[in-house]
Amino acid sequence: MTGEFSPWGALALLLLAALALFHRPLGCLLRLAVRSSVGLAVLALFSSVGHYIGVNLGVNLVNALVLGVLGVPGFGLLLMLQWVLR
Repeated sequence: MTGEFSPWGALALLLLAALALFHRPLGCLLRLAVRSSVGLAVLALFSSVGHYIGVNLGVNLVNALVLGVLGVPGFGLLLMLQWVLR
């Protein structure tokens, strides 16, 4: 090491700057992904018992995203949309 600034150091600083800049949006995207995964699991569980009560919701990414963004009210919205469109 002769005191030169190495390309790896520049890359590390650039990576740290990018992480600092995108910290909040990445956190929101991670939270949405986790909530949508839970919504997908709820849809899968509901689809296994929903046919007993005559309600069928599709287990897909759009419905999972609705549940991930809106939560329990989104589940009610999906049920109402399924009822209206039937």
